[in-house]
Parts: sequence; C-alpha cells; structure tokens
Amino acid sequence: MSRRSPSARLRHAPLGRRTLALALALGCSWGLVFARGTARAESTPAYRVIVHPDNPSTSLTRDFLVDAFLKRTTRWGDGETIRPVDQRADSAVRRRFSESVLQRSVAAVKSYWQQRIFSGRELPPPELDSDDAVVGYVLKHRGALGYVSGSAKLERAKVVQVQ
Repeated sequence: MSRRSPSARLRHAPLGRRTLALALALGCSWGLVFARGTARAESTPAYRVIVHPDNPSTSLTRDFLVDAFLKRTTRWGDGETIRPVDQRADSAVRRRFSESVLQRSVAAVKSYWQQRIFSGRELPPPELDSDDAVVGYVLKHRGALGYVSGSAKLERAKVVQVQ
C-alpha cells in the first residue's frame, strides 16, 4: 500500500474520481454563491398583496387569495365585491405570485381563464402594466385586491399579510 498524500492520491486517481471531486468542489462553491444571493433577496419580499386603505382586512389566507384571483369567491366579508387585478403575464412579480400563492404557472392560470371564457362563465381579472398601475387601481376601487413587487411605492394602499 502506498503512502501518498491525499492530493497526490487524487492526482493519480482514475479520471472518474478526479471528475467527481472537481464536481463536488464546484457544487459546494456554487451552493455558497446562491445561498448568499438568496439571503440578500429575502430582505425585500418578492411581492406584497395590497388592498384599498378602507378594507378592514389585515391578513388573508392563501386559499382566500386563490379563490379571489380565480373568482370562485366574489365578495369580501362586508359584502363589497372583490375586484382582483393581475400584472402583465410576462412580469416577474406575476410569475412569483402565481407560483407561490396560486401554486400554478402563469400559463396554467391563462389556460384556466381560457376555459372559463369559452364556457361563458367569467372574465379574468384585468392585467395592468406596472406596480404603479396596480396601486392606482387598488386606490380607485374599494374592493380591489392586487399584488406588487417588494420595492413598489404603495402610496396609501394597505399591505395585507398572507397566511
């Protein structure tokens, strides 16, 4: 049995072991890079759910949001009509909201609405072009419900917690 140092054994190891060792080292390095990036990203939320300032809600369940954005629920607790509003289909905030709250891709939500429209049941929420447009819509309509990026200027719109 030879008494080589660990680095010497690695240099003389078959190609498969060297490749595996290199892959593990690179994987660990990339893991640290992504972990650092994720820690920074968590300081600003990916999205915030907002309502009109007169809305008495301070928190909403994920199930309620799903039902409101898919228009299965149409009224707030006080009887006001829920008026959900979406962002553009290609926006990053819509993708994050759809995946984390609705637990569907944007394409799957679009498909849902195409089926509803075809059957004559309902129209999807309006799609607006920006955070500012969503905030404006929410401030204009008492029953409005929207989402914006974590860095959006909210003016008087009220942020509600998602449970």
